[in-house]
Amino acid sequence: MYFTFHPRALALAACFAPSLLFAQTPSTPAPNVTTLDTIVATPARMAQPLDKVMGDVSVISGVSLKNAGAESLPTILARQPGIQLYSQGGPQTISGIFVRGASPAQSLVLVNGMRISDTNSGSTNWAAVDPSTIERIEIIRGPASSLYGSSAMGGVINIITKSDGQDRPFSAFGNFGVGSDSTFKTGFGFSGAHNNWNYSLAASYASSDGFNATNPDAGPYVYNADDDGYIQTSLSGSLGYEWNPGQRFDLTFLNGYNHGDFDSGEYYQNTYDITRQQAYTLGSTNQITDNWESILAFGYSKSNHDLQTSNDASGRTEIGTIQRQYSWQNNLTLDQNNTLSLVLEHLDERATGSSLLSRQHRDTNAAALIYRSDFNRHHVQASVRHDNISGIGSKTTGSLAYDYDLSDSLKLGMAASTGFRAPTFTDLYYPLSWGYQGNPNLKPEKSKNIEASLRYQAEDTQLSLVVFQNKFRDLINPYVCDALFNCTAENTDKATIRGLSLEASHQFGNTLFSAGADFLNPKDDTNGKTLVRRAKQVYRLSVSHKLDNAELGASYQFVGKRYDDKDNTAARKLGSYGLLNLHASYQFNKNLQGQVYWNNVTDKKYNTAYGYNSQGSNVFLNLAWRM
Repeated sequence: MYFTFHPRALALAACFAPSLLFAQTPSTPAPNVTTLDTIVATPARMAQPLDKVMGDVSVISGVSLKNAGAESLPTILARQPGIQLYSQGGPQTISGIFVRGASPAQSLVLVNGMRISDTNSGSTNWAAVDPSTIERIEIIRGPASSLYGSSAMGGVINIITKSDGQDRPFSAFGNFGVGSDSTFKTGFGFSGAHNNWNYSLAASYASSDGFNATNPDAGPYVYNADDDGYIQTSLSGSLGYEWNPGQRFDLTFLNGYNHGDFDSGEYYQNTYDITRQQAYTLGSTNQITDNWESILAFGYSKSNHDLQTSNDASGRTEIGTIQRQYSWQNNLTLDQNNTLSLVLEHLDERATGSSLLSRQHRDTNAAALIYRSDFNRHHVQASVRHDNISGIGSKTTGSLAYDYDLSDSLKLGMAASTGFRAPTFTDLYYPLSWGYQGNPNLKPEKSKNIEASLRYQAEDTQLSLVVFQNKFRDLINPYVCDALFNCTAENTDKATIRGLSLEASHQFGNTLFSAGADFLNPKDDTNGKTLVRRAKQVYRLSVSHKLDNAELGASYQFVGKRYDDKDNTAARKLGSYGLLNLHASYQFNKNLQGQVYWNNVTDKKYNTAYGYNSQGSNVFLNLAWRM
């Protein structure tokens, strides 16, 4: 599918087209809709209203995800407070998320509570997850190892594909969109909850010719002057049934696929990476007594990369992880103000792929206690967890948080927590190759975090300030070499990350203004330099305005300079950049909506990883149907 229009001309016309339609289509009165509380489960491993949770937590709603156009999940996440990203050339390539400056491997990614972070490589298969098939995303910023164990040093990102369980009528949706770079995207889905059943299903397909992922800075063994496209498919869903009050089962699944081109030098043409991500969970929730809720859960996830860099088998590399997770959580209501949870968990991890690791399996047995108390204006959450990991040893982590209601609208909070990350299979067991070998004697990385917050919430106004310090020790340097150039991984590095995050929003009638700023000092304590690919300043500003059946919006994000090497050399400096995005929508009737997105309006040239390009000015037009 090809387009002959000039992207900027079309975008400008489309963004202002809704205003020309006001006189042609009468406004449709909004139906009476009951607003339900947003229920989250990630911050305390139990369901609770979002306005009651403790800690630095946010939710990306399903509406926002389904209205994201053709944007990738990392791009959407990077608009949240405290989150930055890097991408090696587009949505089909390797991307990484920094939560509060922690490395991508130091923040845990879940699907419905099931781990999908690849413990073979430490990465996450973001390319295989389509935002439009997700119900919502729950984000914890700050160490949460005392809740979830290894890798939750910077935070937790939990991708949810099921509803919150509250009754709602049957609804269905579909979309059809086209855009720059011959991008095409379509999808459909439905969901509902009635008569003790809840269900959902969503499917999507996307393809694009893409843009050139690399530039000459990447070097001759990487750079290739061609466009790098992709094909992505995704299927997710859930099914739940409550056969008696307090007695229910839930089944969820996500299955994503991405066939993406990448560059590996001019001598290797048509190289690609097939990425797959699967995650399945089965759970039984049972109210044993009035004060005892039991939750039994089983989860299975499989992540896989299949890289092809030549026309024969010698250029093929497979790498992935299979994880099986078993948990039994017992929630005890001590009285109306106090709850206690006991969690027992077993994790079975197996490395897969063509690399002949010296060991490809490990088990983790864990036990955790979570205490929550709400008494008048005082709120406390404490948790402690002990993990025993085969071949590595034991690690105990804890967290203590206290919130005080200064008024009905103003809350002061303080917290301290510890975290850890077990080394990957590659860090530990990579076989001797080209002078490098894994180190089976590596210790887990560890962190200590303290933070304070002040939050104000009224009907039309929200304000927040969060300040934190996270100290990292025994960080794994993946490439330490001796005088004979024999190289391995060692626990030699340490870092201190200090940060301040400000957020504000206000509703002026039909206009919503939002602004935010993150100030980060991500310091490598071994040399005093700034940690790789982290910016010290990020600013966000957005506005949206409703006009009868139309909505117009704009957002701006500024990201400060970064460095792509440990020594912060000028040659590897990544310049600061600002991105202006515009969007508009028009509601033709209660079921049909037209949407247009014009991203990177000024066609800013920028890099989030040295030698890798980011997308220029681009347009996406979408027709969305809802019932």
